[in-house]
Amino acid sequence: MKILIVEDEHKLNAAIATGLRSRGYIVDCAFDGKEGERIAREHPYDCIVLDVMMPVMDGAEMCRKLRNAGVHTPVIFLTAKSDVHEKIEGLTLGADDYVTKPFSFDELVARIRAVTRRSTSAQTETFALEGLLLDTRSQTVTIHGKVIDLTLREYGLLEYFLRNQGAVITREDILSHVWDRFFDSLSNVVDVHIKNLRKKLPKPYAKRLQTVWGKGYRLIS
Repeated sequence: MKILIVEDEHKLNAAIATGLRSRGYIVDCAFDGKEGERIAREHPYDCIVLDVMMPVMDGAEMCRKLRNAGVHTPVIFLTAKSDVHEKIEGLTLGADDYVTKPFSFDELVARIRAVTRRSTSAQTETFALEGLLLDTRSQTVTIHGKVIDLTLREYGLLEYFLRNQGAVITREDILSHVWDRFFDSLSNVVDVHIKNLRKKLPKPYAKRLQTVWGKGYRLIS
């Protein structure tokens, strides 16, 4: 799952990013609303964690512009204020939830899971493929009950393939959804990680992860 954090307090931004990455999320960061709006338009995200009070462009204006542009990524507002009227205004602008500072990190993670569960792109929490089960809540992969030890990147790749079973997925699509925005698009990083993923999967499953020459990859169901 890929998250964009837009927060002008650098220490808080870094703390949220570090915490989310430790739980397996792919994270990009921005430090004002203008930068955040540009990044959110250019890259796909499963959720945006958005501070309300920021320089250049505040969170409310950024959210309004994204919604007017047809970007419907779930948004969670972060604010130091707990005024009910402000919360109503934020939700009216298109935010999906509100977290008041100071907040528990576990609460933020729970809110992220809740809003992404409600979104059309992430309604499913488990994915199955003939004995293989991936659980997004615990971020575990099992095959006939046996846990498969994957790195965070390998797990992200497998989840993305399971969400798009049967579809041909280009390397550019994979980089956009499984890597942060600072990836080197000219490197062979995707091929290397897919090779490693195949090695960790039993042969019947590794064979299902096919290379489509000149196009990308496909996981056949």
